[in-house]
Amino acid sequence: MRPVDARASRVPWLSAFEHREFNLFQGARLLAVLGTQMQSVAIGWQVYALTRRPLDLAWVGLAQFVPAACLSIVTGHVADRFERVRIMMTCYAAMTGLMLALAALAHAGAGVGPIYAVLVGAGITRAFLGPASQSLVPKLVPPEHFPNAVTWSSSFWQGAMVVGPTLGGVLYAAFGGAERVYELAAGAMLGAFVLLALMQRIAVPARTEPTTASTLLAGVRYVRDNQVILGAIALDLFAVLLGGAAALLPIYARDILHSGPWALGALRSAPAVGAAITGVVLALRPIERRAGAKMLACVAVFGVGTIVFGLSRSFALSLVALAIVGAADMVSVVVRSALVQIATPDAMRGRVSAVNMVFIGASNELGEFESGLTAQLFGTVESVVIGGIGTLLVVALWIWRFPRLRAVDRLNDAAPPT
Repeated sequence: MRPVDARASRVPWLSAFEHREFNLFQGARLLAVLGTQMQSVAIGWQVYALTRRPLDLAWVGLAQFVPAACLSIVTGHVADRFERVRIMMTCYAAMTGLMLALAALAHAGAGVGPIYAVLVGAGITRAFLGPASQSLVPKLVPPEHFPNAVTWSSSFWQGAMVVGPTLGGVLYAAFGGAERVYELAAGAMLGAFVLLALMQRIAVPARTEPTTASTLLAGVRYVRDNQVILGAIALDLFAVLLGGAAALLPIYARDILHSGPWALGALRSAPAVGAAITGVVLALRPIERRAGAKMLACVAVFGVGTIVFGLSRSFALSLVALAIVGAADMVSVVVRSALVQIATPDAMRGRVSAVNMVFIGASNELGEFESGLTAQLFGTVESVVIGGIGTLLVVALWIWRFPRLRAVDRLNDAAPPT
């Protein structure tokens, strides 16, 4: 690979885009997220249409989380031992096949059981994809451009989260089913594979230590011993685990707001709209001071927005509340991602990213299971409101329990230990 050009950027807020490999990586990631979000909307509507039970939506998240959590120690080690671009290419090829399998099941009119089986395969694939993808970005830009790269990377992701669910919902309604949505999602994933194939080889530093239980668990120990990183990723875990309502959006769209698949797509996209706008603002006006305190404050806003959405019976108010939720979450994502990647040595990034991905997966997929289960037990609205209140309690606890996280000032001050 050519050495990363570290010359001064002529346009500082676009500095990350001066690097070819970063551009190819982001294009591939954009297509991949578009595909997975189109798939997610189609699965949610298809499963709920088949059973009309919130608990069956809960199993969608659990089927993807369990394999990812069980494999996290191995997948982080793989990301630190092997070329990360090739790992990602293999995962994108596998996801293409899995999406085509979902299309075949939809065409055959299969029940939810085979769908869950395919989702387990998707969970296994994502277990390998996450650490490789997260730990690759610091190698694509020089250190002085990395905060900008994190901001734009998150903005690209959120942009795909805007378009993907909306497109998935519109296509589901237009085609009258999930089959064509899955096929188009597979096409997007194949495009991501092609863009990665155009990237130059990015070698992983040679490793001399043997593969042992100690090296496999090194990422867990590193996170445990670093209170700032532990506090940041654990805050995201519990806030989204309690406050996330994504699994229940099919119920809100169909039974509470009395709309169709297009409304589900809009609801799924609303948080990403808020996040994407916030991402552009952060690129123009980066977080320069009091990063930890701002992260905690925005997680509290996330909880308040969740409560408002849970109580809303207006489609417009629901969209606004979800957009605020996404905007607040974007600040947390940028701060957490920068802290985790900047403060971790490259030789450890795969294993630390694997731990981070377990926390993210737990907050998203396990959060979907928690939401579906509590909705089955207490009711949909009650589940969302209780979760939002729980998020506010988590913020209060973290202010007391992780004072070093609250005291984080400048993101650029974080650096790998020598």
